Amino acid sequence: MDAPLDAIDRRIVAALEADARLSGRALAERVMISRANAYARLERLMADGVITGFSARVDPVKIGLTTSAYVTMTVRQNNWRDLQERLRAIPEVRHMALLGGEFDVMLLVRAAGNDALRRVVLEQLQAIPGVLATRTFLIFEDAENVPAPPGS
Repeated sequence: MDAPLDAIDRRIVAALEADARLSGRALAERVMISRANAYARLERLMADGVITGFSARVDPVKIGLTTSAYVTMTVRQNNWRDLQERLRAIPEVRHMALLGGEFDVMLLVRAAGNDALRRVVLEQLQAIPGVLATRTFLIFEDAENVPAPPGS
């Protein structure tokens, strides 16, 4: 059974969420524990699946993905695993979630423009067996890519 997170574990997770590139030494200094303790806790958090990986945040516009949208889908409720596999095969689908409520699935789609977004929605998503309907919501500004106010 996984050990519950204590205050130090939570500070480690918060520090790595803010900057996943922290060295072990810098992490230890940030959360005010010894390096050995920081390394041991980090290893445990990874082994327990609390920390599942490290990644870089990338500005989609700067890599040519100038159009973003949330796409909701209504689907037949019989094969979520097959649907997931098909959605993972579409490179423009950056996030997917199975929902309860008005829609069954929500996707974050990032494309190289409106034409590319149209192709993804009309030619790829709607062609998947079991997809009954889609709705597309264009993203005008992505708060994740807006710099945080000073001091936050």
